[in-house]
Amino acid sequence: MKFAEMYADIKPSGMLKLFQAAAATPDVVNLGEGEPDFDTEHDIVDVAARAAKEGYTHYGPIQGYPDVRQAVCNYWERRYALSSTPDEVMIMAGGVQSVHLALQALLNPGDEVIVAEPCFSPYFEQIHQHRGVAVHLPTTEAQGFVPSGEDIERLVTPRSRVLMICSPSNPTGRVMKREQMESIARAAEKHDLVVLSDEIYDSMVYTGKHVPFATVPGMKERTLTMGGLSKSHCMTGWRIGYAIGPAPLIKVMSLIGANQTYGVNVPTQRAALYALERHDAKMEERARVFRDRLAYVAKRLNAMKGVTCAEPEGAFYLFPDISGTGVDSERFAWGLLEKGRVATLPGSAFGACGEGYVRIACTRSMEMLEKGMDRMEQFVKSL
Repeated sequence: MKFAEMYADIKPSGMLKLFQAAAATPDVVNLGEGEPDFDTEHDIVDVAARAAKEGYTHYGPIQGYPDVRQAVCNYWERRYALSSTPDEVMIMAGGVQSVHLALQALLNPGDEVIVAEPCFSPYFEQIHQHRGVAVHLPTTEAQGFVPSGEDIERLVTPRSRVLMICSPSNPTGRVMKREQMESIARAAEKHDLVVLSDEIYDSMVYTGKHVPFATVPGMKERTLTMGGLSKSHCMTGWRIGYAIGPAPLIKVMSLIGANQTYGVNVPTQRAALYALERHDAKMEERARVFRDRLAYVAKRLNAMKGVTCAEPEGAFYLFPDISGTGVDSERFAWGLLEKGRVATLPGSAFGACGEGYVRIACTRSMEMLEKGMDRMEQFVKSL
């Protein structure tokens, strides 16, 4: 069988290879997967089941049910003062679809997408699939892994079309400050860039409060805010996300989406409506659990020779600097898995500037985190 040229040599990413190896390792402490260990709350599950029994088993609106889109608007308004209307919202089959549809709607062949790194690495393949060119924007820990407006301007060309940012960040767990956003906003406005702002970890901010990029003056009309319920409401397997952006962009994305998924699972949408309206307190309760886990693991990491880790800011990730161990990030991650039976991800998997770091997801119980840190401590001592 002959495959399309762009996929003829497609291979698993380094990240996927490590996930597969971790799954095959007995007694592994898996700190690589960015998935909450909490199950979806039972009352949310009950709403979905009840909806199906009540007849929500047919096609739903392509853009998503109006009341679900209104619930998204209400959530962002009451929590973060981001005002929007249902025509500015699209319900997605998971947050990943937001990027796919936005890039399809915005890019012509050869258009450039500036990607602030370290970042969620599937961005690169998505840009490639949609005929764009990824322009790598490296950042440093000294910058808080956040680019400045000047950094962005140095990379802008006549083909620049889109800027991709993420806060709270996957993989670093860092949170952008408003003044940093304002610097980025000035560059975006000056060069007419559309900003894809990944804010899937909005509910997990431990220093200050989450600030949507779209609330920076002049940014609402050029920003697509990407969110969802996978992390905040522990609904990864439900595949429910959304995007908030300018109505003309949302309309085009909806028309493209009609030819792909033809809408989103209907009982899931009814469950999402309930979760968005009723579960703020539960979200905040889980965020406190993640904050405590992160603080514990950061303390343990900083006690290891050759390892340094910044204080947790957001999400459920830590991005410790392991360069002092004398081992590069890939060798460190694979060695820790094979010899210590602890799964992490090499920082280099998130962009070249992630070299010298590993990503640790604190998505396991405190007991498992303690076991993982004990094993990692022994591995570091052996280097």
